[in-house]
Amino acid sequence: MNGRLNFLIILVLLIANATNMKKTFSIITNVVLGLLILGFIGYKVYIMPKFGDGEKVPSFTTTLINGATFSLEDLNGQYVLLDFWGSWCGPCRQESPKLVNLHQKFYGKKFKEASGFDIVSVAIETNESRWKKAIQRDQLNWPYHIVQLDRFDGRIAKQYGVKEIPTKYLLDTDGSVLLVNPSFSELDAFLAGKM
Repeated sequence: MNGRLNFLIILVLLIANATNMKKTFSIITNVVLGLLILGFIGYKVYIMPKFGDGEKVPSFTTTLINGATFSLEDLNGQYVLLDFWGSWCGPCRQESPKLVNLHQKFYGKKFKEASGFDIVSVAIETNESRWKKAIQRDQLNWPYHIVQLDRFDGRIAKQYGVKEIPTKYLLDTDGSVLLVNPSFSELDAFLAGKM
């Protein structure tokens, strides 16, 4: 009889322990899931562009691919697409034909509230030779090409809070943000609507 009683006591303890284990596992699962969600949200906040719609972006002065000095303020009065990209970035390179088409469609055109449209490309790089080859290969024929050879630690990338590429800002005639990371259809619709 003692053997059966001991067996029943052990069985009851195991069942009670299993119930507690389920609760413990459920709590651990919820904590891990919560941490993953918080981590994802934190990452998304971290990579968000620094400037939002309507904010005025800081100007910068730098050297272009041709050696000329350039200031973003030189393009005041125009719509400017500020494009952060990299020759090593697959999604950036896939966008190149769309950028070329956008430039061909709107460069030299008159707008109701702007004297024109241009693209300023800021490359986040470590290799200047690869950057220059990518510009030629992708036929990025606008003159405003800038390279930051220390990648995301470059002065302009830091100034604009760029932590992922591609990142794009469409700027108004006074350097205020009109659109952040717009799609090409949004860019096309916006610019076409302003002609």
